[in-house]
Amino acid sequence: MKFGRIASGCLVAAMAVTPAAPALARGGDAIGGLIVGGLLGAAIANDANRNRRTYRSTSSSLTTAQREANREVQTSLNYFGYPVGTPDGVIGRKSRAAISQYQALLGYPATGEITEYENTILVTAYHRAVAGGPQVAQVIATHPMGLRGLLLTQRDEMAGLTVPTGVASAPVPAAEPVAPAASLPVLAAEPAAPALPSFMGSGVAQVSLASQCNKISLMTNTNGGYTTAALMTDANFALAEQFCLARTYAMATSEDLTAKLAGFTPQQVTEQCQSFGPVLKDHVAALSMQPSEQVLAGVSGFVLSSGMAPAQLAGTAKICLGVGYTTDAMDVAIGSALLLTALGEKGYGELLGHHLSQGFGAAVRPDLALGWYEMGLAATQAGASIFAPGLPDRTDLIRKAAYTINGRSDLVAPAAPLPVLAAPPAPVVVAEAPAAVGAVEAPVSGATVVSFVSSLLH
Repeated sequence: MKFGRIASGCLVAAMAVTPAAPALARGGDAIGGLIVGGLLGAAIANDANRNRRTYRSTSSSLTTAQREANREVQTSLNYFGYPVGTPDGVIGRKSRAAISQYQALLGYPATGEITEYENTILVTAYHRAVAGGPQVAQVIATHPMGLRGLLLTQRDEMAGLTVPTGVASAPVPAAEPVAPAASLPVLAAEPAAPALPSFMGSGVAQVSLASQCNKISLMTNTNGGYTTAALMTDANFALAEQFCLARTYAMATSEDLTAKLAGFTPQQVTEQCQSFGPVLKDHVAALSMQPSEQVLAGVSGFVLSSGMAPAQLAGTAKICLGVGYTTDAMDVAIGSALLLTALGEKGYGELLGHHLSQGFGAAVRPDLALGWYEMGLAATQAGASIFAPGLPDRTDLIRKAAYTINGRSDLVAPAAPLPVLAAPPAPVVVAEAPAAVGAVEAPVSGATVVSFVSSLLH
């Protein structure tokens, strides 16, 4: 089965409970058919093999020119979000880690040692970004990877694969007009079946989730921290904050599991995980149309027919969930979350509620999101907390926000107020006037006392 080859070849090592030999055998078949497949992948791989001279450096043997070239590489990596620290011209551990991430983005082997060809792509894209202009701005605004889209655009342009989006090309001289040649008769095709008109688009958000989470993070920092249930004024923003927080946890878990895999590069794992979307596309589409119970019933049927052990599927899905969020592949992320939820890890239902409430990879359906939220929050309250267990009122916040966007905030029980102890009344102290020296103390009558107290009160 196709899915069995994909998942076992990619990620069985993470959570495998079956014998290793069959898994490795199927993995070889899957990698042979999937890794660097197709015309685009082959062209990229051929270009990556050009000028395979790598840059190695030690602080003791660097010339001034080499150090300056390394510093330019480090500056460029920092610019595109691959942090290396202060550019010092020495390629150390942080620089090699950043280079590996950059190579994985381009689809090249993540060796941590940049080649001359990869260096040219990086530095050229950096200088074009710094130079700016409307074409560069258009690429950044329209590419799913945002600023890093310039790196992919530069790679494809140098490989001669496509004309980069939004980048001006050389003008083509107008051809001399020629007389039209006689054309062969063309048989008219059968008229196409009439299609339903659509003026509103698919209803699915086209904005990059990574870019959205960057904006949300800035606003959270400006606000001085995450929204709390007691101070929530914007339910959608509160849910967006928690979505991005859960996304971060999912990516961190994926990275930890991927680091434990033997024999697979990050790029191989990414390419294998891309198959999650097409394989689960019917169930991903059902998320926007059916209640949670019906969707999970369909996914459970898929799990039973996959022929894989639940532990294998769970380990695969946890890795591919993070890959989907890292690469902004929402179908991969949703498919992975569906599998995990169907396998009994109900806490991941929260993610599916976020996708439906925020419209990333799914239609905006706050009504359907509520069922997934309740499923995930119930699991969290039962002790199966997955995301941000350190936030004390996170469950109350998500539930309050989810009901609010559905216009049902009255159904959320208000938090019980803290008891207030009433202070006892202060005693009234009546001061006596000192007696004059030598004066004879006269007896005080009850009427005099009443008159004196009355004068104090008035």
